[in-house]
Amino acid sequence: MLIKKLFYLFAIAILFTSCSGDDLSMQERFDKEVIEIEAYIKTKGWTAQKTVEGIYYVIDEAGSVDKPTIVNVVRVNYAGQFMDGIAFDAGSDVQFSLSSVIQGWQIGIPKFGRGGKGKLIIPSKYAYGDRTINGRSNQILVFDVTLIDYK
Repeated sequence: MLIKKLFYLFAIAILFTSCSGDDLSMQERFDKEVIEIEAYIKTKGWTAQKTVEGIYYVIDEAGSVDKPTIVNVVRVNYAGQFMDGIAFDAGSDVQFSLSSVIQGWQIGIPKFGRGGKGKLIIPSKYAYGDRTINGRSNQILVFDVTLIDYK
């Protein structure tokens, strides 16, 4: 009986250990990604700013003083890639409600005014998280963005 209980405890312990494996908690993943993003920005020679949430942005052209909010419909040109340079999405003169896109865009796009251009570097938790996009999950995303207009 004791051996049977020990066997079950051992099996449960192995199960929990194998489930946790190399998985990082969301905070651990975020902290790791911040380090990766800062190194990436440095290698690119960019001067980036960071929001309180942890979205990094580079302003190439600020655009107008007025800026969109989450309730606006924005019109943009954009190109998205992973940090290794592999492109995963792009659009020209695309229009959508800011409230309908990933959190990284909801936070980052309002940093640009009408006609503004720059980059957004978005940790995975503000991008697609563990959802798979182009065969990858938990990816930092880099976008070149031009905010054409908004209403």
